[in-house]
Amino acid sequence: MKTSKKQRPASQHNQCNIIIIIYIMFILIFSFLVFPLCHAAIFDIVNQCSYTIWPAAIPGGGSKLEPGQNWTIFVNPGMDDARIWARTGCTFNSSGYCQCETGDCDGLLECQTYGSSPNTLAEFTLNGFNNLDFIDVSLVEGFNVPMEFSPIAGCNHVIQYSTNITGQCPDELKTSGGCNNPCTVFKTDEYCCTSGNCKPTNYSNIFKGLCPNAYSYVMDDESNTFTCIGGTDYKVVFCPNNNETKSNPPPSSAGSATFDIVNNCSYTVWAAAVPGGGQKLDNGQSWTLAFRKGTTGGRVWARTGCNFDNSGHGSCETGDCNGLLECQAYGNPPNTIAEFALNQYGNLDYIDISLVDGFNVPMDFSPTGGCARGIQCSADINGQCPTVLKATGGCNNPCTVFKTNEYCCTSGSSCQATDYSKFFKNLCPDAYSYPTDTSTFTCPAGTNYKVVFCP
Repeated sequence: MKTSKKQRPASQHNQCNIIIIIYIMFILIFSFLVFPLCHAAIFDIVNQCSYTIWPAAIPGGGSKLEPGQNWTIFVNPGMDDARIWARTGCTFNSSGYCQCETGDCDGLLECQTYGSSPNTLAEFTLNGFNNLDFIDVSLVEGFNVPMEFSPIAGCNHVIQYSTNITGQCPDELKTSGGCNNPCTVFKTDEYCCTSGNCKPTNYSNIFKGLCPNAYSYVMDDESNTFTCIGGTDYKVVFCPNNNETKSNPPPSSAGSATFDIVNNCSYTVWAAAVPGGGQKLDNGQSWTLAFRKGTTGGRVWARTGCNFDNSGHGSCETGDCNGLLECQAYGNPPNTIAEFALNQYGNLDYIDISLVDGFNVPMDFSPTGGCARGIQCSADINGQCPTVLKATGGCNNPCTVFKTNEYCCTSGSSCQATDYSKFFKNLCPDAYSYPTDTSTFTCPAGTNYKVVFCP
């Protein structure tokens, strides 16, 4: 005879249901409270100066920005004593080490330590007391570049210092590229506050008079620190409202193009551009470049499997450009390439995706406005690559492998499609598959573009 299981009383069922409901509500409330505070804050760093700067960040490293370019970094919550500043007058030797007039960080492009005086500082602590961000601009280490430090949304504190402090700097504090802080010059407790009880000085009062809301000495009024809700994103602008910049606007506002380069891959890529240099992009990061009208032979591509030292030297499995982080030459195959020529015949931009050098990363190359034609090559070419073309990290082009006229088209216009070029063409019909292929598209001059890796 089959026996039935003993049933629980209804009251026990109700108690269980109530416990489950309370538990679910707790999880939801906890997630709601914690989630906004857990994501990394975005810092969009913009160069509106009329000259090149080398921005630096701790944490974050460093980059090179021409006028009109920007650099985006992500900073994790809980970060304390973080800084962003500009370096100026930097030169690099053959080993990749640099020396900067202002803000130098031990001669490295990607800073691991704070910069040398003088330098205007954006300082911040993320998700501190009461889940607040604390932000300020500091002149404690002097001044080199005007700065704005402001939230992108969700908070109304804008800290801006566009005064030319360098031009009004006392003679004894003047230094190449900026206005020094008195501690660096005089090295006394009065100015360095080594005893912890210092007061304003004539020099700190000069800084305070020109930038009232900036820290002017170590023990300055804490009212110069502003707060925003944890999870806020920020913008740091060098040379805000710069009259010189307005009279000589960045390329994107002068009839040229802004390229937003985005890494949607689940892995790190090292984006490269000629002209433009190079940038490491983790998943979700972007890099914005501005190209002047008349640019020809422009290329953007992804490098993979890279290792670089602190001087910016190293190597990549695909797309390597002579072992440099900041490319000065085209990359080595295999690499998927976004090619462009701006403001050419008929006031048109000419754009294409090329697989002539093989394939390493899926790519989308599209206008962001003013033109409807985008190009995408997102097929799994690496997974379907013919055995003879397979390479570490990608699918090589037949010219690199066989080195014959049939594949390299060394005789000019006489080359034809091959079985290998047809393989690439079948998977990405709108891409160039061999040197004399025809897959170029046009947009009106002045169009802006987006290059997305792993669309």
